[in-house]
Amino acid sequence: MLSLIVVALVTVAAGFVVWANDKRHTKYGISVPAGVAAFVGMLSWIIFMAAGFGYQPGLTWIPWILPMLLGSAAAVAAAGYLGKTRTRQDTEKLTAILRL
Repeated sequence: MLSLIVVALVTVAAGFVVWANDKRHTKYGISVPAGVAAFVGMLSWIIFMAAGFGYQPGLTWIPWILPMLLGSAAAVAAAGYLGKTRTRQDTEKLTAILRL
């Protein structure tokens, strides 16, 4: 259970770091990358533990390290996707308003 808490804390922190380093972070909320990272990290931890990867010699790193990496990657992907689409949508709406 301690490993789940560590995974949750590290992925949430990684999500906040991703948000802070994104130049388009004003287009979406601060909790979006952190929430996505925590969800993916914790879900992958649960899946790895249910699959039997935890607490076995040579495989203990899988439920510890891999969920943190997956959660961080999901935060980067979410921030990249939301930053692009929200910027494009905002530009289209502003252009439509200015044409009136």
